Amino acid sequence: MSLFKEFRDFAIKGNVVDLAIGVIIGAAFGAIVSSLVDDVFMPLIGLVLGRLDFSNLFVVINNPNNVPVPSLAAARAAGVATLNIGLFINAVVKFGIVAFVLFLVVKGINAVRVKQAAAPSAQPLAPTKEEVLLTEIRDALRGKTKSMPMAAAKAPSVSAKAKPAAKKKPAAKAASAAKAPVKKAAAKKAPAKKAAAKKAPAKAKAASAKKAPAKKAAAKKAPAKKAAAKKAAKK
Repeated sequence: MSLFKEFRDFAIKGNVVDLAIGVIIGAAFGAIVSSLVDDVFMPLIGLVLGRLDFSNLFVVINNPNNVPVPSLAAARAAGVATLNIGLFINAVVKFGIVAFVLFLVVKGINAVRVKQAAAPSAQPLAPTKEEVLLTEIRDALRGKTKSMPMAAAKAPSVSAKAKPAAKKKPAAKAASAAKAPVKKAAAKKAPAKKAAAKKAPAKAKAASAKKAPAKKAAAKKAPAKKAAAKKAAKK
């Protein structure tokens, strides 16, 4: 049953049917062309060439028995080898006629197709299911983007905060400019402080030098005080 179904599907396919129709029409057209060449064209050409019959135009290649061959049919009946020039010419003429007719047919079909392509369609084609689905998806995405204005509005706040920070830079420059004279004055006082620092050790040495004789005198008096203390203890 499945084999019959497969054969049925194969037989009713569009390409197979078209091919069968083309073969049948081609065979019928071939018979028409053969009759046209053999019965119309070749007799007229033979008449123009001096009543020459192309169907009996041949050259004997080998005739060992010397059998008379007045026609191509007699040569074939006697088994004589012949070169059938007339039949070859008939076949070439048939081919030329068939090729010319097919050229005209194809040219006409192409002209019709060009006209159909150039003519504008009267009614616009309905959108396919895929196009309708893509349109719905596009509309849904547009609706989502329109429903998100708040998130987009909050974004400038970051840049708004960044701008005042940029404005603080001139204030910092003004403060540093105001501190510059103070730093210069401190730099001027630094040599005076260094000179005072150098004088301080000299003053300390002078004071210690003045106190040194008093200490020496006190040191000399200390034995006398000890001797007096000893005498007082003896008494």
